[in-house]
Amino acid sequence: MNRPEYPRPQFERREWLNLNGKWQFDFTDNLEEQQPQALTQMIEVPYVFQSKQSGIEIKSFHDGVWYQRELVVPDTWQDKRLLLHFGAVDYHCWVYINHQLVGEHIGGHTSFSFDVTHYLTFDKDLLTLKVFDPSTDEEIPRGKQYWQEHSAAIWYTRTTGIWQTVWLEAVDRNGYLEKVFYTSEFDRGSVEIAYHYAGDLTDKELCTRIYYGAELIVSDRQQLTEHQFTRSYSLFNQKIDRSDFHGRGWTWTPETPNLFDVVFDVWSQGKCIDTVKSYFGMRKIHIQDGMVHLNNRPYYQKLVLDQGYWPTSLMTAPTDEDYKKDIELAKAMGFNGCRKHQKVEDPRFLFWADQLGFIVWGECASPSVYTRASGGKVMAEWQEIIDRDYNHPCITTWVPINESWGVPNISVDRQQQHFSQAIYHLIHSLDPTRLVISNDGWEMTESDICGIHSYVHGTKEELEKYEHFVASLRTKDTILASEPNRRKIYCPGFQHQNVPILLTEFGGIGYDTGAQGWGYTNAANEAEFIQDYQRVIDAVYQSEILHGFCYTQLTDVEQEKNGLLTADRQPKCSLDTIKQINVRWHPMIVNKIQLSD
Repeated sequence: MNRPEYPRPQFERREWLNLNGKWQFDFTDNLEEQQPQALTQMIEVPYVFQSKQSGIEIKSFHDGVWYQRELVVPDTWQDKRLLLHFGAVDYHCWVYINHQLVGEHIGGHTSFSFDVTHYLTFDKDLLTLKVFDPSTDEEIPRGKQYWQEHSAAIWYTRTTGIWQTVWLEAVDRNGYLEKVFYTSEFDRGSVEIAYHYAGDLTDKELCTRIYYGAELIVSDRQQLTEHQFTRSYSLFNQKIDRSDFHGRGWTWTPETPNLFDVVFDVWSQGKCIDTVKSYFGMRKIHIQDGMVHLNNRPYYQKLVLDQGYWPTSLMTAPTDEDYKKDIELAKAMGFNGCRKHQKVEDPRFLFWADQLGFIVWGECASPSVYTRASGGKVMAEWQEIIDRDYNHPCITTWVPINESWGVPNISVDRQQQHFSQAIYHLIHSLDPTRLVISNDGWEMTESDICGIHSYVHGTKEELEKYEHFVASLRTKDTILASEPNRRKIYCPGFQHQNVPILLTEFGGIGYDTGAQGWGYTNAANEAEFIQDYQRVIDAVYQSEILHGFCYTQLTDVEQEKNGLLTADRQPKCSLDTIKQINVRWHPMIVNKIQLSD
């Protein structure tokens, strides 16, 4: 079985059926068809047909595809309500059971589900998907997926169809806990839980148990009278060692990734009808005095840009262990987080970031152009992103726009500036607990972080370029006056509002690139690679204003050979050497910044 682990680790039930594995598959040019003709191929779900692990590996354009498989549902589920879940399907899909349309979903990066109870016969039911993914449509949020057939420059192979786990889940027919949202009330030492319950409320009770390790902290039982309600539970209970006062309490940081386990039980007439296992972390993110604060303390973020691609499986990790391995390798190099670039990552990656202690900046795949349609697609996808990922303590920042992708004329077009402002405020309206960067790189409007990109550091022979790079980062005035890629840092009419300034893309040093590969600069050997990495990090640490960075990048991806690791995750040099370069104290803010050791 491919990817056998439970796909939604923050909301786990016991009764579920993994539907990954072999499906029938074929291409179609006729999207008007309601049902496929005889399917001639087999595909390994959840790997897309463009990948090697799918068993197909065809890179040419095929915008329409069919999937089909038989469902053998346990007889013991006949009195249950059955929910069919999809981790992600790129891009527009229609779901059929026994030739009946169950529903459709638009959006390539987010999860969705359907209640399929009344469509199943429990006698070799047939599940069918039709998927439309327009290869050359630049209005859809496509991220790094290229709209031409062959990868080039910063653009990679496309992803079409199912690329995350598909599963069937059994819940009680009369009611079940649909979802919860955790909000850390950090300064009060409590957590607010917003509950969403689906089904009949009659004679239903909900039990909430919260544990820290083996210690039961909260045990609350309440009669259900509404489908949506909130409760606040004290966790610190005025005990200072539970808070972050001494920097070693029960809170979540990359250095101390403490988590609370939660068990929810729904009871009806003395019988438990639903059990969900979950977890959350207590942490607070805010900005103060021009710096990012984690749990009310200044925190220096040392991030690495992570594209989330694998050579044989593209945007889908070959195994769950691969998510964990990427985080462990990054931490071994002295990074305390990553910026997931132009991709909404699988919840299993976020689970490991929560567990291991790894900051994540969550980013959406961008369209290439701006139209009313593209703006609406991005807005819709962000609502689903936050609905799915709100509970992960590892996520500290949302990045809805990168380098003016999807708003190419934002510097002169007030409509596109309004879109940048609108999505900034939309995200804050849905999630007031995190920071939002309006347009990472340049041409920002309203933004909680001033994120600047610069690849003009030159090679070791280009001393003048390097000295210009160092000088441009040195002070607030020089960095805000810089024009990376000939773009101003802020759009006309907008200016820096004493928010933290971070260098959020730089480096990209190529090493062992080969004939078809490239980097922003190129090193001839390992020693030169380390020397160049030392130079660019030295420039960051010489700055009087930078309070964090994001280095480009964790791994090579296809023709882009500028990773610290190869595409198959082999280090290009000693991990400890990179760590020793990364983990120095910043000379301008010593004793003010909490750094990883």
